[in-house]
Amino acid sequence: MALVAQEIPKVGLVMENSRLVRWLKNVGDPVRQGEALLELETEKTVVEIAATVTGTLVETLLDVDQEARVGDQVAWVETGEPLSATAAQPIAGATDTAGEGRIAPSPLAESDASARIRSSPVARKFSAEHGIDLAGLAGTGPRGRIQLDDVRRAIEARSAKPARLAGVAADSVTPELSSMRRAVARAMTLSNATVPQFLAARAVDWTSVQTLRSEIHAGKPGSSRLSVNDFLLQALARALIDFPAMNATFSGDPATPEARILRASGAHIGLVVAVENGLLVPVIHNVDRLGLLELASRRSDCVQRAASGRLKQEELEGGTLSLSNLGTRGPDRFTAIINPPQSAILAVGRQRDSVVAINGIIQVRPISELSLTVDHRVADGQLASDFLAKVVEILEGGTWHMG
Repeated sequence: MALVAQEIPKVGLVMENSRLVRWLKNVGDPVRQGEALLELETEKTVVEIAATVTGTLVETLLDVDQEARVGDQVAWVETGEPLSATAAQPIAGATDTAGEGRIAPSPLAESDASARIRSSPVARKFSAEHGIDLAGLAGTGPRGRIQLDDVRRAIEARSAKPARLAGVAADSVTPELSSMRRAVARAMTLSNATVPQFLAARAVDWTSVQTLRSEIHAGKPGSSRLSVNDFLLQALARALIDFPAMNATFSGDPATPEARILRASGAHIGLVVAVENGLLVPVIHNVDRLGLLELASRRSDCVQRAASGRLKQEELEGGTLSLSNLGTRGPDRFTAIINPPQSAILAVGRQRDSVVAINGIIQVRPISELSLTVDHRVADGQLASDFLAKVVEILEGGTWHMG
């Protein structure tokens, strides 16, 4: 038997703080490696955090609503045969197998006045940072406990009031950045500053895809509706398998011998999803193994849970390339910024009727502009050009894996 600490992992590239939403297991419960153990609210979404070992949950070190940072210890799991619920009690002062004392996270500092007000630790910390008096708030938690959301609403209400700064008109003052907007800003700034990016572009004719979609929907009215994104995802997956050098990420400092290009074993593709105040990029894993109908179901489920903030930890990790499609109301073309540590992103302009020459004959066809942004540390222009040509060939060729 050994005690193993469960730590807060890094979910996404620039995650700093997080908040415990709820425990999915109780002290004394058996847990399996990879099984959801707790729900954590990051700056962008709520994710399920999986147990890192198999055993019995013997102690939790973090309360609901309490903040934690990456690397903090939040629970102890005893490995080996699961203990009974009566035997698995918190073990004060227990040590790990190396004999080092176990250290729980330090409680948040609080004044005597705030301690007398029923409130969560994270609500007290957040209110102190933003100058909110807890005494003036009505708590929505159990027995009137002030929660983090109560403090956030007070901050939003204060920001909504007309503000006047020296030399600044009231209507020009904007509220502070939301947590998600701040996370997006950090990620994109980091991408632009650290990733050398170049662009390859190509037009695609959607005639074949439109014809097949119509046939499928007419023949399977009860099936999941296929979107253009499903065809794009499958085309990208097949191209990644054909061009394994594109299916990779860059790791390390290029000035050191430790720098590496890490190739993925399957096609793991991110899908950019617009949500309130920002965006999320959930990753659909092993797209190369999915037929169009199953892919449509997975894509729809993923988008819905992203919108409601209910993604799993692994759904925010492991991608090598992302797809960004702004839809029929989007621009004719646009350039997307790579989402590190991924190495490429495909931006899809809106479909529009265009006059083109097909075998010397003038026709009107539905055309989009595809813009591929690529990490120059991973791929060069010729590779990116060949990869994009393959994607277009698949989209226009009419041969698909239905599943």
